[in-house]
Amino acid sequence: MADTQGTGAEAAGSSAGGERVVIKKYANRRLYNTASSSYVTLEHLSEMVKQGVDFVVYDAKTNEDITRTVLTQIIFEEESQEGQSLLPIQFLRQLISFYGNSMQAFVPSYLEMSLASFTQQQERLRNQFATFGQGAGIGAYEEQIRQNLQLFDRAMKMFSPFAYAPPARGDEPVAPAPPPATKADTQSDEALTLLRKQMAEMQAQLDKLAKG
Repeated sequence: MADTQGTGAEAAGSSAGGERVVIKKYANRRLYNTASSSYVTLEHLSEMVKQGVDFVVYDAKTNEDITRTVLTQIIFEEESQEGQSLLPIQFLRQLISFYGNSMQAFVPSYLEMSLASFTQQQERLRNQFATFGQGAGIGAYEEQIRQNLQLFDRAMKMFSPFAYAPPARGDEPVAPAPPPATKADTQSDEALTLLRKQMAEMQAQLDKLAKG
């Protein structure tokens, strides 16, 4: 294979027909783009993500799929750049708190749904910021936050039906009492409360900006 370093669009190129690009990572930590036949960097892979190029990263020796690890490294690199940070410290603390508790399996789906919803709305929000000014754009952003909170609450109702069971009426069977709360459940509730609080604080900040 050619020992060349791809740059720009060449390194971020996709395979023919828009198929998934295969990236191989070698023991020396070098990344090889099999579509462009060139070595690439994390910066190149970041650009591929932004361009919508679908790729998967395999360990060249074991053939293990290490895409998640590499994407995490890209996020770390982006967060390390001054002025590039997207993840608030409190959010990171809350995210870490979910590891190992009863809500861990639920969090990825919730984050995916929230980001997918925001991605679908981002063009509309961008246009409103440009056309109607900052105040109108912030109002649309606040509405998106409210929609995400509603989505979260609906998902929680499906995930914890006993906690949201309506009161029994007439001859309807009474729902069984929920099991005693465990330490993990308590930690989950506290983490969820913190998440709601953070989103409420974000909305308050947006309200302040809109009034200013």
